[in-house]
Amino acid sequence: MLPKQLKEHGLTKEHLKIGKKQLEKIVEGYTRESGVRGLDKKIAQMVRYAAKSIAMEEPYDLKVTNETIIEVLSSPRLERDKYENNDVAGVVTGLAWTSVGGDILFIESILSKGKGNLTITGNLGTVMKESATIAMEYIKANADLLKLDPEVFANYNVHIHVPEGATPKDGPSAGITMLTSLVSLFTQRKVKKSLAMTGEITLRGKVLPVGGIKEKILAAKRAHIKEILLCEQNRRDIEEIKADYLKGLTFHYVSEMSEVLALALTDEKVKNAKVLTAKEEVKVEIV
Repeated sequence: MLPKQLKEHGLTKEHLKIGKKQLEKIVEGYTRESGVRGLDKKIAQMVRYAAKSIAMEEPYDLKVTNETIIEVLSSPRLERDKYENNDVAGVVTGLAWTSVGGDILFIESILSKGKGNLTITGNLGTVMKESATIAMEYIKANADLLKLDPEVFANYNVHIHVPEGATPKDGPSAGITMLTSLVSLFTQRKVKKSLAMTGEITLRGKVLPVGGIKEKILAAKRAHIKEILLCEQNRRDIEEIKADYLKGLTFHYVSEMSEVLALALTDEKVKNAKVLTAKEEVKVEIV
């Protein structure tokens, strides 16, 4: 695209140089589409910056820098999400497929004193809401295995949120992410660093395969994820991806929810961990 735009503007590669990192910045910060029309326009805008400077005999940066990109294209509006720390309980990184490629998705959950209500927000579709309900019911049914006091569930409200509420989200692939988020929340245990996941869950405790694996893997690499957790049946999808795309990534394949939790959660408590208490017994004194 750059050689084409240089030629169309009467310039050569000696008049403007855009390095690989700067091209990546333009791609990630200013375009998000299934094609490259928008990217072509942004590159053309950079070339016009050079052409105008030459025509006006004004000094300009022959080798484009990040500062030059911001000066010409203004501040980036579409910066990709990056992995965040694991200091807070209930925050887990999921992987999502979109019409313009893969992306990472943060699942957040929080507890508040209440009567055991479950609230789900973030412009989610029916299937995604069902995944949250399944995860919650699985935790309640297996409280003993998770070393949780069953009475705690009736003493706290749970709120699950997926940021970027203006974007509709649906599908079953966030199931294991929601499960991990809720168990981290109730146990106040840290989620493993630089880990992302995708997979559907069932009430029987099974993990099912999902689609869009290649796009999700590329999204994980962009976000500097180091480990990915997914269904055993998705192993064949990984084997079909070129080895170059998989460098720096470690894959964990699971079939059961118990395996998800064993791999995703550490034994370390989060900073300022909450102490959850069951309902207090009401004492009636007869006089």
